[in-house]
Amino acid sequence: MTEKAVPSGRTAGGPAKAGMIDPVALMRIKSMELRAKVIVEGFWKGIHRSPHHGFSVEFTEYRQYTAGDDPRCIDWRLYARSDRFYIKKFEDETNLRCHLLIDHSRSMGYGSRGYSKSEYAGTLAATLGCFLFGQGDAVGLATFDDRIREYLPPRNRPGYLRRLMLALEAVPKGRATELGPPLQRLAEMLTKRGLIVLISDLLTSIDRLELHFGYLCASGHDVVVFNVLDPAELSFELDAPTLLEDVETGRSMYVDPSAAAAGYKRRLTKHLDATKSICAKLGIDYHLFPTDKPFDLALLQFLQDRMRRNKWMKHKGVPAVRSEL
Repeated sequence: MTEKAVPSGRTAGGPAKAGMIDPVALMRIKSMELRAKVIVEGFWKGIHRSPHHGFSVEFTEYRQYTAGDDPRCIDWRLYARSDRFYIKKFEDETNLRCHLLIDHSRSMGYGSRGYSKSEYAGTLAATLGCFLFGQGDAVGLATFDDRIREYLPPRNRPGYLRRLMLALEAVPKGRATELGPPLQRLAEMLTKRGLIVLISDLLTSIDRLELHFGYLCASGHDVVVFNVLDPAELSFELDAPTLLEDVETGRSMYVDPSAAAAGYKRRLTKHLDATKSICAKLGIDYHLFPTDKPFDLALLQFLQDRMRRNKWMKHKGVPAVRSEL
């Protein structure tokens, strides 16, 4: 169940770190596309200020310089010989096919910080999409509740990013979170291996979660899960007895926090631990993200996952997943 009123008290994720933009400030930007670009551009500026000037260290080949590339990657010796700008292409820059799967069930409409989990998830997806699109990767989108509501296949062509952004701005209208049918259907649809990023509050039965995630993993996809929850759902810090309403069923319940808090936190911890364990068992990269956590951190963790997985795949002799456009 989810509280309708805005609770007082601390947020679970804490304040934004120095140099990172507070999600509350970002959400004041109405345009999803502009919001994502602000995050990505700020992220790159932070990387360039860092003593570590990138995530890839293993050179594979050259590619021609295009607007937006880091000029520091230009090979000036090659320019002197060819009179053309080329930059070094690294192991982690190989193109891929990415599907963003966004939970649009009704529970995602809840928020205690002036914006909902759905808005946060949409902005997170837009940020990842904007970043990958800028790297030349093909990005697609699927929104779902108990079934797939909208599907856009992975593409990388002019104007397509704007189409993705408009789809992400849609308000969730579904009811219960039911992962089984939409994930099974997507596994049937996605015949070419690629990267799948699932963004959901995962407020669903844990009993069949391994089976549902297994639909995607069994097809050879590389899966990343961002478990998005509101800080109030994590802390359950109510000051007084409150009438709570389940936003998916409409059922109301009068709750005394002094009596319910301990049991709630125990069950939530059990649910989150089980989810994390299932993901680890299936080789899924799992991240718990409160909606007050800076988006820069999501992008950083996403790239760190890609680095680690690519190195592991190479060590095992498994070819990296490439786009088959």
